[in-house]
Amino acid sequence: MATKRDFYEILGVPKDASEDQIKSAYKKLAIKHHPDKNPGDKASEEKFKEAAEAYDVLRDGEKRQQYDRFGHAAFDGSQGGGGFQGGFSGAEDIFSRFSDIFGDSMFGGMFGGGGGRRQGSNRGQDLQVRVKLSLEEIAEGVTKKIKIKRMEPCHTCEGAGGKGKKTCDTCRGVGQVKQVSQSLFGQMINVVTCPRCGGTGSSFENACRTCDGTGLEKQEATISVQIPVGVAEGNYLTLRGEGNKGARGGAAGDIIVLIEEAEHDMFHRDGQNLYAEARVPFTTASLGGSIRIPTLDGDVDLKIPAGTQSGKVFALRGKGLPGLHGRGTKGDLLVKIHIRVPEKLNAKQKELIEELKSCESGTNYEKTFFDKVKEIFS
Repeated sequence: MATKRDFYEILGVPKDASEDQIKSAYKKLAIKHHPDKNPGDKASEEKFKEAAEAYDVLRDGEKRQQYDRFGHAAFDGSQGGGGFQGGFSGAEDIFSRFSDIFGDSMFGGMFGGGGGRRQGSNRGQDLQVRVKLSLEEIAEGVTKKIKIKRMEPCHTCEGAGGKGKKTCDTCRGVGQVKQVSQSLFGQMINVVTCPRCGGTGSSFENACRTCDGTGLEKQEATISVQIPVGVAEGNYLTLRGEGNKGARGGAAGDIIVLIEEAEHDMFHRDGQNLYAEARVPFTTASLGGSIRIPTLDGDVDLKIPAGTQSGKVFALRGKGLPGLHGRGTKGDLLVKIHIRVPEKLNAKQKELIEELKSCESGTNYEKTFFDKVKEIFS
């Protein structure tokens, strides 16, 4: 498997490039290597897709942050078909995804499309779902079953849409229509897929009443999503072909699964490290001892040296989270100590505290006295 080139290198921009620099660099490469401008040139087609993949990551703040941190490993595919990846089914998929800089029909007119109908314009739309995970699930990896509603072939017409095919009255067989709107910059004209025929250019004499000729109807489905270990809030998985089905045999869209993290009762996450706080009796902090600390792997003993001060942080190595897909070493669990002072004292405890206070000017305390304190407060 060939090693992927650096995304910044592909676009020819520095790592601190602005959003506008990235957008401009990609647009130039897309125009230069567009397949319609370079028919039959496989190398140019690969550069075209390579630039699109780089732009798909670097234009998005969260994806870019993940890429800067983990490189291409942040978008490797996970088992079972989903993956942290971009990927495009073809040139039209790229333009539909990046219509913010190209417009809906820019390349159709530029490279000989002549306003004609696009291939694959009846591809199903992508869906987006959010999955909330606990830290325990992130540490181990998990398979989630989620319910979605998506467009499926109509059960009445079996996806045909109707009988008696004819030229679409709305787009006159082109598959696209113009939309005119006013903005601060004047009149804006966009060319979009015909809403009536879904880009196919045809309709029916007798359209199916169930789906109104679209060939699709909304149905509920349950899908399994395999979440790899080490994911973080803002990561996403792409489930290819699991989105809305395309009209009249068109390709299915994808499902984008966005990862969210549930707030944990004890731990706070920072990358692969976890942070927690523990309250320690002042006698244990003074004399030394150990306390039980919960971790994602179960409780462990934490040794408290004599003379531990409030605010001291202890690191439990390897008790944090694994890297994405389990790569690298685990993070640490960092425990901040708070000394617990009793709010109410009985007579015996007060007596011992007074005795301790009277001894504070000295440098050494009698062992028998500390034994008494430990016995009373433990």
